[in-house]
Amino acid sequence: MLEVMLTKIEKMYGGNKILRGATFPVLTGEKVGLVGRNGSGKSTLLKIIAGLETCDSGDLTTRKGASVGYLDQIPELPERSKVIDVLHMAFEEQFELFRRMRELAGQMERMSGDEPEYEAVMDKYGTLLQLYEQKEGFSIDEKVGKVCNGLKIGADFFEREFRTLSGGEKTTVILGRILLQNPDILLLDEPTNHLDMESAEWLEGFLSKYRGTVIIVSHDRYFLDRVIHKIVDVENGKAETYTGNYSEFRQEKEKRMLERAKKYAQQENKIKQLEKAAHDLREWGKAADNPGLHKRAENIEKRIERMDKVEKPMLQENSIPLVFANTELRSKDVVRAGHLTKAFGQKKILANLDLHVRYREKVALVGRNGAGKSTLFKMLLGEYLPDEGDVIVGSGTRIAYVEQNISFECQDNTVLEEFRANVSVSEGEARRLLAKFAFKGEDVFKSVKNISGGEKSRLRLCQLMQQNVNFLVLDEPTNHLDIHSMEVLEKALTEFAGTILFISHDRYFINRLADRILELREGKLVSYPGNYEYYAEKKAQEKLKDCTPRLENPSKREKGTSYRDTACEYGAREKTNGAGQMTEIEDRIELLELKIRAKTEAMESCSADFARLTELYRERVELEEELEKLAEQWLT
Repeated sequence: MLEVMLTKIEKMYGGNKILRGATFPVLTGEKVGLVGRNGSGKSTLLKIIAGLETCDSGDLTTRKGASVGYLDQIPELPERSKVIDVLHMAFEEQFELFRRMRELAGQMERMSGDEPEYEAVMDKYGTLLQLYEQKEGFSIDEKVGKVCNGLKIGADFFEREFRTLSGGEKTTVILGRILLQNPDILLLDEPTNHLDMESAEWLEGFLSKYRGTVIIVSHDRYFLDRVIHKIVDVENGKAETYTGNYSEFRQEKEKRMLERAKKYAQQENKIKQLEKAAHDLREWGKAADNPGLHKRAENIEKRIERMDKVEKPMLQENSIPLVFANTELRSKDVVRAGHLTKAFGQKKILANLDLHVRYREKVALVGRNGAGKSTLFKMLLGEYLPDEGDVIVGSGTRIAYVEQNISFECQDNTVLEEFRANVSVSEGEARRLLAKFAFKGEDVFKSVKNISGGEKSRLRLCQLMQQNVNFLVLDEPTNHLDIHSMEVLEKALTEFAGTILFISHDRYFINRLADRILELREGKLVSYPGNYEYYAEKKAQEKLKDCTPRLENPSKREKGTSYRDTACEYGAREKTNGAGQMTEIEDRIELLELKIRAKTEAMESCSADFARLTELYRERVELEEELEKLAEQWLT
């Protein structure tokens, strides 16, 4: 079924045409990724689908009755809204039903039961109760807990005023609310931007199982590979659709570009031949004073005009040809840190931490948000002093640091002035070097206070490349970059012959660049000698090991306790071959079915007692969950 259809969408901003006939369909249940360079119109398309913006021309069609949830900006909320209030906005319909049920329950409590209206009120209450159950009102707390656990929204957050949160925290809470709303069409703009790796992985699993339609703008290529099965490439104002995830899209796009380049070259040759023929016919017509030859030349020219021109493909896209200066280092040890300890007030961030980075290693530092990664970086760079321990930088090590939020001392400087303040070269040479980093023409005269985060990163890198650095320290280097710029940066850093230590949440970037991963966990470092795929595999093995039940020796168990009881306590199935155990499971299943039937009958008999009804419902849900687990055991 067609969920969304965009046809020949046109949109202009400030005289610039952003979208030029963008057309693509989205089917019900599809997981679609919008990709393209910064400013290509991806977010504009999301806003048009969400109904927040209109197109200048073209048509948008959405399935009748489909609900839409959109993650972009922070909404206007009541002055003192708490985090839990914002999350509960996803259940306004259920809370309204709950309020009406409570009113009816109050009415019934005040009645004796003999009034003529009592039966009507009770019927109405029963109808609302059934609707409340259909809307999964009894599962609100469970749903909120599941989403908040996945997004790392702690219970201590619930009573905080929403307005006091940071921008990233607000975005995460709004994301949680939208996921809880469970809309038919879910629109997400950079949903993993403020999430750590664990939360991003949880979101991947959530969206992979999501029954609705999902349309995502994201620069997170790992995320796109694991969630998306259709890509819409937004380029030059148009949209082209590819089946598959991001990696499959890259391969298919390259194939299409090569095919188009071939067709373009063939057509250009044909046009040149026709143009030459028309030119020759005109010359011959002049020489022989033959109008017929002129007419034939005109017909050829009209034929050229009528041709369906093949657009020239962009095979050689503008890139950033990074060239690093001398990276040699005599010492094999770039940096060592021993027994590092650091606390801020009563909160200990690092505890007896050891670190050793060798020459030419490319090491990724990962860990949860707030684990202390940036603190460790600042200690290695000498910006923070450790409470205990020391940092030793190898002889001849020349460090270059690219921070996450780049700022320049003189905000009124132009890009050209800021570059030359750091690098002693002529204006002409400076412009030549800046052009390699996509600062061309009038771009060099932009004020640094007005350029984007990605442009600031490019300017800082351009400055660093003119110095003889051999140790790059990078804090979230792919932030603010579009996918193309990320890939250019990856290529350059892969070819860098020195040492790199970097913080990143970009799993695709880590996988491509890192040959070792250090996880900062509980104030200490755990080393994984490999890329992200190796790290993820080892983490999965660790998690599985932690979850494996440890069954006690029979001699140590209490009398009357079976292996099955112990296994159930740990939530795992004991693998035995005895027929007696199967009989025991069957008896338990039969008993649970009787209990569930009794709970259902009790609910029907106390529909006027709302508190008791809620308690019975939750007890029934617990019994049903236990029954489901036993049924799985019995089947396997």
